[in-house]
Amino acid sequence: MQKSIQKLVNDGKMLPLMEEFYTIQGEGYHKGTAAYFVRIGGCDVGCHWCDVKESWNADLHPPTDTNVIVENALQYSDVIVVTGGEPLTWDMTMLTQGLKSKGAKTHIETSGAYPLTGEWDWICLSPKKVKLPKEEVYKKADELKCIVYNKSDFEFAERQADKVSDHCVLYLQPEWSVREKVIPLIVDYVMKNPKWKVSLQTHKYLNIP
Repeated sequence: MQKSIQKLVNDGKMLPLMEEFYTIQGEGYHKGTAAYFVRIGGCDVGCHWCDVKESWNADLHPPTDTNVIVENALQYSDVIVVTGGEPLTWDMTMLTQGLKSKGAKTHIETSGAYPLTGEWDWICLSPKKVKLPKEEVYKKADELKCIVYNKSDFEFAERQADKVSDHCVLYLQPEWSVREKVIPLIVDYVMKNPKWKVSLQTHKYLNIP
């Protein structure tokens, strides 16, 4: 990548855009609602069960003018979900300023592994064992979504829940490839620990992006 373009990316004036699409939010607190998704490339957290591994290498996704991303998004919705990859790899300030200046609500889905940038109306924190969230992200998270792949993930989820604020909504979500095995475990756990809620990837059941 040219140095001049790399500087624009580093400053958040351009972002490695993997894809953008209008769909129904499938997970967590806002499931079932229409939203425009902006998927930013680049992630070094490297979850083995990630279902968007093609997002990891930012070099595969064209640096796109942030103003163009804003204009495209606002044609479809006033609820914009920024996801990845790991969007906080990059400076989200300019993107969120552009969206909010037009009256949009800004949501982010993040592992929290990098410092929080941008202005957000909703922060969905999905922490990963291999690279834990920054303390500032724990404190500002509106939603904690812990993925359950095996029984040890319940202990991890509880440790993460201890770090978020009282207003944060707590979710346990089955990892898709083992959902038949772990859904009964999650149901049982939530019934015994009702501070948690169950999150399902309903968009996969609906066969939509």
